[in-house]
Amino acid sequence: MATLHKNLQQWLEKLNAENSVATSQGYVPTVIAIREGFAGVGRSLITKIPDVALIREGIIPTPGYNVPVRVFHPAPEKELPVLMYYHGGGHCVGSVSMYDPVCRKLALASNHIVVAPEYRLAPETPYPAGQDDCVASAKHVWTVLDGLGMRYKRVLSVSGDSAGGALAAIVAARSQWDPNLSVHKQVLIYPNTDYTLSSSSFVELEKGYWLEKGLMEWFSGTYLANNEDRKAVSPLYWEVSKLMPPAIFIIGQFDPLREEGLAYAEKLKKAEVPAEVAFFDDMMHPFLCLEDLVPEACAKAYAAMAAFLQK
Repeated sequence: MATLHKNLQQWLEKLNAENSVATSQGYVPTVIAIREGFAGVGRSLITKIPDVALIREGIIPTPGYNVPVRVFHPAPEKELPVLMYYHGGGHCVGSVSMYDPVCRKLALASNHIVVAPEYRLAPETPYPAGQDDCVASAKHVWTVLDGLGMRYKRVLSVSGDSAGGALAAIVAARSQWDPNLSVHKQVLIYPNTDYTLSSSSFVELEKGYWLEKGLMEWFSGTYLANNEDRKAVSPLYWEVSKLMPPAIFIIGQFDPLREEGLAYAEKLKKAEVPAEVAFFDDMMHPFLCLEDLVPEACAKAYAAMAAFLQK
């Protein structure tokens, strides 16, 4: 029987105890507090931050919004393929700054130029603003690379974790039918593909594993603020064809998003789209942001993603 990694279990027990005390004292989460807490975890638990040869920032001008981006080029003397990374955070929290170490490690492991958009978040700008930013960034990414004078191959893959995994899946799905959007591969890290929050793993793991169902309901309700049809906006229920780019999924056993990720992988396979699953039977959501606790698992995940992208 699978058990949660002991380091994660110890960390969770401390976190849950602290949260229980705060709640008993009348603490009510706010957008700012949730953002600060999320960022604080990343800062404290990803402390080994590698150097990347060239890091620059720029703007991708798009029809709806000028999207700020940070670009990580591991070998600026070479023309490398491009990997867009959409950060996680329930469409409401997270930032390029928080995910800077993840982008660095992914750029170095995969030998890709990683482009990280600072897409708009809810509640300031609810659905579909952030999604529109991510699609437009993928279409116009070459503009910012040209403006920065970077050498690159005109080959674009997309990636992201959690809500960012949903955004990557959406961009990849749209590329099936949009002649102005070409996606080579998709890297989906414990992706949120079903906004209905109805999977069996949500029942199994609804409390005690950081990404609790109550928090996911807050994320989804804040992002989908205009009573959108949750099924209609969920990638899991979209049409899939053989035109969909190949995918790899990074999934943990103790993640409430586990079953929707596995279901989406199966949906791709049934459509004859190559889909790999790297399954971690002692990991939880979002373990790449908890790297100091589980460095071996994170190294294995980066290696799996790199091998997939380099095929």
